[in-house]
This record gives sequence, C-alpha cells and structure tokens, in this order.
Amino acid sequence: MIRFSKIQGIGNDFVMIDALRETALPDDLPAFARMVTDRRRGIGGDGLILLEAGAKAPFRMRMFNPDGSESEMCGNGIRCLARMIRDHGHSSDSGLPIETGAGLLRVDFVEDDLVRVDMGVPRLKRGEIGMTGADYEPFVEQPVREGMLGTAISMGNPHLVIFVDNVESVPLETLGPELEHHPLFPARTNVHFVQVLDRQHLRQRTWERGAGATLACGTGACSVAVAATLTERADRKVDVKLPGGHLQIEIGEGRHVFMTGPATTVFEGTL
Repeated sequence: MIRFSKIQGIGNDFVMIDALRETALPDDLPAFARMVTDRRRGIGGDGLILLEAGAKAPFRMRMFNPDGSESEMCGNGIRCLARMIRDHGHSSDSGLPIETGAGLLRVDFVEDDLVRVDMGVPRLKRGEIGMTGADYEPFVEQPVREGMLGTAISMGNPHLVIFVDNVESVPLETLGPELEHHPLFPARTNVHFVQVLDRQHLRQRTWERGAGATLACGTGACSVAVAATLTERADRKVDVKLPGGHLQIEIGEGRHVFMTGPATTVFEGTL
C-alpha cells in the first residue's frame, strides 16, 4: 500500500507521494506515473510529484508528466509540494529552499493557503532553453509558423509564448501538439497563447508538454509575464488569468521572477 495526497493549485492537480515516508515505490516510475495520473483507470492528475530528501536542501521535488516523461520543474507543483511538507509536519518554517531539476528554489507561505515562490532568473538564450540554432541567440517575436510569432523562454523548462488578439478563439487541441513538437525544440516545449487585457492583466491558455491542455501552468505564467515585458506589452507586476484561476507574477530585482498562488489539498488515500 502506498499513501498519496491529491493537491491542486488553481486547477493544476497532482498525485503527490511523500517518498520520505513511502519507501516501497515501484522501480519503473515512468510507468507508475502513467498509471496513477490516468483519470479513468487511476487516481487522475496532471502529473506525479515525489517529495524526496535533497542533496543541497532538506527537500527535493521530482515531477513526472502523465506520459511518463520527467520534467525539470513545475510552478504549481512546487507550491503543492510546499503544502505537503507543511501538512505532513516535515517543516513549520514560513520559508524554505526546495531542490528541483531546475536548481534550488525558495518557497514562502504568504498565508496558510497562499505560497510565494522565487522562481529564479529566466533563461533567454537558445542554448539555455534547449533550442536548435546558435546557442547565444535569444528567440523573441520570431516566426514559428506562417503568420505566427513566438518568444521562447526557460524557467528551468522550455516555454513558447504566442500573443494573440483573442485567446478563446485559438484551436488549442490542434496548435498545441503541433508546436509542442516543433523542430526548434528537440526535447519538446510547453506552449502558451496569451491575450493582453491591459498592462497589469493577461489571459493565458496552455498546452503542456507531456500533459496536453491544462487548467494552469505556473512556470508558463512566469514565462508569459517575462515575454510580455520583453516585448513591452505589460508591466513587471501582472495578474495572469488561467482557466483554473489567477497567479500573481512579479519580475523583481536582478530579474528574479516571483510567483504567488494557492495550493490546496483535495483528498488523501492509499493505492
């Protein structure tokens, strides 16, 4: 028997396992992730997240997509991990570092259910993002398909941001998988379509790498805010509206990106 928690951040939901306590996990974690995230034959979720002991910090996050691939980072997921750490009594500190595949990140509880994450500095060069082409070049407002410009950013994982006049009219189920597998991104990419409401408010729809259409994407919202400032469409502090809710994104000193949003435990069980 394996105990798990189901935790969500603005609709981005995860099967969470406290691997500090649950040590008898299957060897084939990709297959396990595919099984538990299946919404008809498993628990259901946008990913499997494990809480492990870190090498550079007390805690480490590992995240697997529903297709079994392992992701470097997940913005909503790291807030949910902070929720689990507190709920399971591993730490009562208001702030703590968490090790991820994208490096060491700091989380802070602003309120009991509201978590602020220092997401670090965005990577803007092709080589840092994981794109083809000259490693040192940025990719800002460049053609990605006929009549469509995109901006690429990494928040520890790759993102392609495309600004549109009406985000609701975008055929996400068609364009999402096409752009996820764009030749520019050998390891695939997350895809975000964004509508600028005003300089402090953006609306976002996401096709997530390895997961498909999701209600929210935290690292994506950070990338969207960065792309909006790079192209002078928005201020450095914005509210990003996603299908599942709102995230507050702020680009602070030293280009550090801060994300604030909720994390709520839905239920717990045994598998």
